[in-house]
Amino acid sequence: MTSHGDPDGGLPTKGDLAYARVRAMVLSGELEPGSVVPQARLAQSIGVSTTPLREAMRRLSVEGLVSLGAHRDARVAHLTAEEARDLVELRRSLDPLACSLAAERRTSAELDRMRATLAGCRALPDDPDAADLAAHRAFHRAVYVASHNAVLVATLDGLWDRTDRYRLLGLRSPRDQAARDRTDQEHEQLVDAVARGDAEAAATVMERHVEHSLGARAAQRLDGHR
Repeated sequence: MTSHGDPDGGLPTKGDLAYARVRAMVLSGELEPGSVVPQARLAQSIGVSTTPLREAMRRLSVEGLVSLGAHRDARVAHLTAEEARDLVELRRSLDPLACSLAAERRTSAELDRMRATLAGCRALPDDPDAADLAAHRAFHRAVYVASHNAVLVATLDGLWDRTDRYRLLGLRSPRDQAARDRTDQEHEQLVDAVARGDAEAAATVMERHVEHSLGARAAQRLDGHR
């Protein structure tokens, strides 16, 4: 996860607060792709001046979530077929790696954590709320952490953030109950494989899970619109 505090671990600055708030609005879709970021209104609602908000815009621009114009205008970055494809390709390689390592390295406590988060995680509904999204992420992150590869976990955290906007797009395509049931079954199969210490099976389940993911559905949808 991206740190919102200062480098020395102190209290977050006004720029950090503005960054965290606007970033959450972009990732959740509250600020829609392609829309102008209303900087004056946002600064007032967050309780900061325009200077820390402009700092936040620069940070979000570096992350590719916002595009900056020549006159300090800012727009939420568009969703593109290319980025959706790139994210799926990376996850197709890195998620199975994390799962195979988790099967080899997980502790008993980490397995308990996976099972606990699995109990609260169900396939996302068509209109998920913050709790639905948090539960989905908590389960996947419990698996990532059990890989005991800090660089891999940080990379997957970043990919998860970037993919959230595409998940919301993927939810706009109708899914039947069978598709939701398959998602839940894949989560259960993953935990079973990790519990058995079967790295190959864990990786295979996750490969299939990424292929069926909302991010993959979004990539297909966007590619079809080109």
